[in-house]
Amino acid sequence: MNPIIDIEDVSFSYRETHVPALNHISLAIGEGDFLGIIGPSGAGKSTLAACLSGAIPHHFGGTLYGAVHVADEDTCEVTLTDISRIVGSVLQDIDTQMVASVVEDELLFGLENFGVPHDEIERRLADALQTVGIADLRDREIATLSGGQKQKVAIAAIMALQPRVLVLDEPTAALDPASSLLVFDTLAKINREQNVTVVVIEQKVALLSTFCNRVVVLDNGKIALEGTPHEVFSHAEELQRIGVDSPRVARISNSLAHKKVCSQASPCLTVDEAEALIKHAVGNASHDTKRFAAPSPHAPRPATAQEPVVAFEHVDFAYPLGGAAVHDLTLKVRPGELIGLVGQNGAGKTTFTKLLTGLLKPDAGSVHVAGANTKTTPTSVIARSCATLFQNPDRQICRETVEDEIAFGLELHGTESTRAHEKARKVARRFGLPLDEAPFSLSRGQRQMVALASVLVVEPRVIVLDEPTSGLDYRECMTVMETVKQMAEAGCAVIMVCHDMEVISDFAERIAVMADGRILASGPSRELFAQPELMHAASIEPPQVIELARRLSQSVSPAFEGVGEVSDIVRITEEMVHCG
Repeated sequence: MNPIIDIEDVSFSYRETHVPALNHISLAIGEGDFLGIIGPSGAGKSTLAACLSGAIPHHFGGTLYGAVHVADEDTCEVTLTDISRIVGSVLQDIDTQMVASVVEDELLFGLENFGVPHDEIERRLADALQTVGIADLRDREIATLSGGQKQKVAIAAIMALQPRVLVLDEPTAALDPASSLLVFDTLAKINREQNVTVVVIEQKVALLSTFCNRVVVLDNGKIALEGTPHEVFSHAEELQRIGVDSPRVARISNSLAHKKVCSQASPCLTVDEAEALIKHAVGNASHDTKRFAAPSPHAPRPATAQEPVVAFEHVDFAYPLGGAAVHDLTLKVRPGELIGLVGQNGAGKTTFTKLLTGLLKPDAGSVHVAGANTKTTPTSVIARSCATLFQNPDRQICRETVEDEIAFGLELHGTESTRAHEKARKVARRFGLPLDEAPFSLSRGQRQMVALASVLVVEPRVIVLDEPTSGLDYRECMTVMETVKQMAEAGCAVIMVCHDMEVISDFAERIAVMADGRILASGPSRELFAQPELMHAASIEPPQVIELARRLSQSVSPAFEGVGEVSDIVRITEEMVHCG
C-alpha cells in the first residue's frame, strides 16, 4: 500500500536565509500511522509540518527541492484547498488560526467553507465539541477563553472537517496534564476507530512515547533517529547530545541497564513498566528502610523571620460577564521561595496572577505585594516590585532588536541608557541570544527567552511566570529554569504557573494546587504530588518519578517513600539488588 504522505529527499530554505531548514528529508507516513516528531528548537519541526500541510510551497516562500506527495498528489501541483481536504492542521500559535469571535462560529466557518451538507453540520459540530470535551463552551466568546481552551477549540474545528490526516504542532503546549491526556486519548480514538493518520510535534515526550507507534527525531534539519518509541528512547546519550528530553522512567531503566542492575534491552516508557522492572530486579527480599533512605533536596527551608513579599488573604473575585471566578484565596510567599501554581485549565490560575500584579482588584479580601495593597496602589507602582512573563511572549515584545528589548524595561524604570544596555548584553549572553536580531525573526522558544531576559534584567522582588517553558525545547527549558532558580536563590520570590509537572517537581519546593477557583492545598511539592485524591481533584498527572516512588514504597519497600529524583530511584534500587 502506498503511504498517505511520502516525502522524497526534501530540502527547504526560507526566502530570508540560505541555511536549509530541512536538509534531505525522506519519510514515508502510512495510512493509520500515529507519528510523533521531536527535536530541539530550530531543528525543522514546524517547517516539516508546513510541508505536510501544503503551507510549503503555497504559503511560505523559499527554495524547495525534492517532492512531497499527499494521497499520491504532488503538493506543488495541486491547490492548498485540495490538500486541506485531506490534511487538517493545528498551528503552534492558536491565535493566528482563529477567524471567528464565538466558539460555534469557529467550527461553522470551516464546515460551511468546505461545503459540508447543512443536514450534516449540526452532528459534526456537536460531535467535535463533545470529543474534545468543550461542549459547554459552544456559545462562549473566544476572547474570554484561556489559552488551553482556545487550543481545544482549534482542534475541534479541524476534527469537524474529518480529514484523513491530522498534523498538530505542539497541540498540548497550553494544556494541563489531564487535558493533554484527553487530547491524546481523543487523537488515539480517531486514529484507531476512523483510521485517521496523526502526526504530532510535541515536547511532552512521555505522552508521545505512550501513544505513538513511531517517533522521528529531527536535528539541524535532518532525521537523526527514527523508530518505535522503545527503539528511539534507548538512544539516551544521543538524545541528550541533541538536546531532547527522555521520559523520566526511560532514564531510570536506561541507568539501571547501564549499571547492569537489570538486563532489559529496551527502556521503560510508563510508570507501570518501570514498577514491574524494579519489582523484578529487587525480588521479594525484605529491606531495611533506614539503610536505603534518600534525603530530599526539596527539604523545607529553615524558618525565617522575613515578612511575606506576597500575601493573599481570603480573596474573592468574579468577572462581570462570567469566567473563572476565584474564592477565598489565601497564600503567603516569602523572599527566595519558588512556588508552583498548578491545576487544570480554568482553575483560576491566570486570575490569581492578574490579582497579584494589580491588573484585577479583589471583590473581597486583600492582596499585598512588597507591602503594597493592590486595591489602592497603582499598577505602575506594583510593576516596580513585581515583573510578569506572559504565556505568549509576543504580547510583551515591542522593540526592534533583542538588545533594545531587554534594555527597555530598565530604561522605563529610570536606568541610564548606557548602563541599561550594558546589563542587557550581559543577560543576553547568559541566554545565548543574538543582540542585533529582530525578536520576531527568532523562533517561538527564543522569543520566550527574550521576554524572560527582559523580565529578569530588572531584578524585581517578585516574578510571576505564566507557562515559562511553553514552546521551549529541553535544553532551553533547563537554561530558563536554572536562571529562575538563581533569581530565587538571590532572594527573589518566584510564582510559576506551569503545566509541566516534571519542571515543577524539579524546581519548586512548594506548590499551591488549584481547582474550581479555590486553592485546595499548599505545601511541599513531593508531599502533595504523592496524594492521589488531591491530584485527581485538580486533574493533575503527578510526575513520573514521584508516582513511581509512591507505588514502589507500597509494593517494594518504604525506602522509596518521598523520593523524587531519577538518581535516587536508581541508587536505592542498585543498593537493594546488591544487598538483597
